[in-house]
Amino acid sequence: MPNVAETMVEIIEDAGVERVYGLPGDSLNGFTDAVRRSERLTWQHVRHEEAAAFAAGAEAALTGELTVCAGSCGPGNLHLINGLYDAQRSRVPVLAIAAHIPAVEVGSTYFQETHPQELFRECSVYTELVSTPEQLPRVLEIAMRTAVERRGVAVVVVPGEIFLAEGADRRRSAPLRASRSVVRPDDDGLRQAAEILNAAKRVTILGGAGTQGAHDRVLQLAGRLKAPIVHALRGKEFLEYDNPYDVGMTGLLGFSSGYRAMESCDALLMLGTDFPYQQFYPSKAKIVQVDLRGEQLGRRTPVDLALVGDVGDTLDALLPLLDDHRDHKHLDSCLKHYARARKDLDDLADNDRNREPIHPQYVARLVSELADDDAVFLPDVGSPVVWAARYLTMNGRRRLVGSFNHGTMANALPQAVGAQSAFPDRQVIALAGDGGLAMLLGELLTLRQNRLPVKIVVFNNSSLNFVEVEMKAAGFVNFGTDLDNPSFADVARAVGIHGQRVEQPDDLEGALRTAFEHDGPALVDVVTARQELSIPPAITAQQVKGFTLYAIRTILSGRGDELVDLADTNVFRRLFG
Repeated sequence: MPNVAETMVEIIEDAGVERVYGLPGDSLNGFTDAVRRSERLTWQHVRHEEAAAFAAGAEAALTGELTVCAGSCGPGNLHLINGLYDAQRSRVPVLAIAAHIPAVEVGSTYFQETHPQELFRECSVYTELVSTPEQLPRVLEIAMRTAVERRGVAVVVVPGEIFLAEGADRRRSAPLRASRSVVRPDDDGLRQAAEILNAAKRVTILGGAGTQGAHDRVLQLAGRLKAPIVHALRGKEFLEYDNPYDVGMTGLLGFSSGYRAMESCDALLMLGTDFPYQQFYPSKAKIVQVDLRGEQLGRRTPVDLALVGDVGDTLDALLPLLDDHRDHKHLDSCLKHYARARKDLDDLADNDRNREPIHPQYVARLVSELADDDAVFLPDVGSPVVWAARYLTMNGRRRLVGSFNHGTMANALPQAVGAQSAFPDRQVIALAGDGGLAMLLGELLTLRQNRLPVKIVVFNNSSLNFVEVEMKAAGFVNFGTDLDNPSFADVARAVGIHGQRVEQPDDLEGALRTAFEHDGPALVDVVTARQELSIPPAITAQQVKGFTLYAIRTILSGRGDELVDLADTNVFRRLFG
């Protein structure tokens, strides 16, 4: 009779899982030993459990399949929590196995005691403590099914001794894979949507991650309605490419054309998006929202019609009910505005006559131009996300994964571990901030130990750069954001990874080519302009007031040189060359 840990491994294998990300610990030994003896399941070692959860989440985002991470009792599994929050908010199926202290010691303030079933409850769709061997495999199968069908995190908490207990008899279930169902609104809901859209003169489409797999149908819809398509960040990889109706992004990372296309419409059709920023929604338009998750309808802005459905399934049923709009003035106007906005952005992405420091826009543009057609990009939260959103070009084969909902630092490198583990022959590029890289710097050792050929491009501006932008906008003098960095290229070489530091724009393309062609992990440490501003598409009066206060307070604090550098980086160089 197999023990509990062996039964768990068998069930996980049957679900198609190929690896478990984690860090061993004594309470987890029964499980890791069962993995060691498995012929189908491998242990993917990391240096921090937070990285294990990030890696599992990234693999799940790219494959759509269940992934697994594990942590030992107390601090071990507690380290998982930030990565699991990210996976939960990104709606990807992850199973976390949280080892626990001996069951008889629970409640005694035993060494490393926590209550994981309570700690993980907020960042999961299912959390359960296994108290007896007989609870498995049923609890494990319920957890996996819940994670897969609700697309979220499931946590199974297992006291260490139960892993080694004799397993219960069980009837083997069918492999736990996601089911596929047709989900669309009823006929009356579709009719109401068609009435609103047919009556509108200026329709704009806002699409998010829920448009995955529906690219062609969204374009067919836009052609029928003569509607520009705005995408949220998580919709970029699914909507931007081969799209004659694309007018870019809106929101804090977007630019003016996306904002204008939404503000000037009289009907907004939201497709599979939970775009969070209320100030960027249109002030007067009727709004129709389609989402597979009914609880998200109307959460960000009042809607005139709320429809539960898969985007692709809904559009299949809706398209026959829509008139072919003949008036394309709104579309033409939005496309012209987008062309101007796109040109303005692209003009900023040059090497500025080889002047130092390097503009981060230029770095992102070159990365996009030199990367493989099916590259996976993983930007850190902060300024790398801004430049990725604006300058990485999608084509239907490339992927863009990040901490776009949870918004945590240090996601890029550990997510790259998961992406490269799942796709060993695919180019994986982490766009790392200097602060984010430093936070989980130990995962460079994971790349070396697991021989993962991840390419890391560091935006090294010696600051918590996006935090500084937020401080400026709020009127605060920058404080506590300086980073006294080493050469990350030297650090990379010290741990056995190809590393190169770039300070001059003329050296950047060659360094990136060398790194991308290197047959192992590689890091390019690029010194970028600290004072580069990422301007949102709409500036509020409060932001103008805040920036004015920042300027006055900065001068009064004796740091007026920062304002000179700010103007030189963003104004003088562009105007006077």
